[in-house]
This record gives sequence, C-alpha cells and structure tokens, in this order.
Amino acid sequence: MAGSQETFNKKDKEKKRLKKRLEKQKKQADRKANAQGGGPENMIAYVDEYGRITDTPPNPANRKRIDAGSIELGVPKRDKEEAISIRTGRVDFFDSTKGFGFIKETDTQERFFVHVNGLTEEIKEGDMVSFETERGLKGINAIRVKKV
Repeated sequence: MAGSQETFNKKDKEKKRLKKRLEKQKKQADRKANAQGGGPENMIAYVDEYGRITDTPPNPANRKRIDAGSIELGVPKRDKEEAISIRTGRVDFFDSTKGFGFIKETDTQERFFVHVNGLTEEIKEGDMVSFETERGLKGINAIRVKKV
C-alpha cells in the first residue's frame, strides 16, 4: 500500500514539473513576441550637458572644444604652505594609560586630538600647553605639545 502511495506522489510531482516547464516556455515565447527589438540602437544611452541620461543623441552644434592639457587629475598642488602657528590651550582630557587626550584652545574653544607621540613632555588634565597642529587621518591633531 505504501508503494502505491509513493507512485502517486511521483506522478503528481512529475505533472507539476511538466506544468511549470510549459508555463516557463510560454512566458519566454510571450517575451520574445512582445520584445521591441534588442538591437544596439535600443541599448544606447547618452549623457546630456547637465549629466542626465537621455535616449536622444547630443546636438553636434553645441559641442565645445576642451584642451586636454587643462584637465587636472588628482589633488591640486598648494601654492603656498600654511603658516605654522603656535597655539595655546588647556588639556581638557588626557588618559595616560591609553596615550591620548584632547586640548581645548583658549581663543576659539576648539578641541584638538593629541596622542602621546605628539608630546615633548608629560602632561595631565588641566595643564596649560602650547602646541602646533597638523592634519591627520581623522581631522586636525595637536603636535609638539609642551607645558607653558
């Protein structure tokens, strides 16, 4: 009795697979019949002068001549070096076990990150210090920090 049940299930599964395959073939035939032609002329897209994608080609009369030598790739070179100024501030926070802290500048109340590698002498919270700044990976860092 169990054998006949398995046979019925196998036949039922085979019918479902065949039905799915036929439906898939029918959908594929419908797509091919309703396709608008997949030639290259329908696949081309253009970019207009404002950077928008469009299907109409640009007007050759509006074309501008650009000198390739005037295009600058990468970061432009700085004409003048930033003046190094010595700033003063108060150590707002410093964790000597982790080796970093923050200095709050007295004039602008701006906070600068300081690492133990940027110190010329030991500091602690509340000390008045003088320092210089440099651009680091995550912002401006205080370097050459010493007590005032």
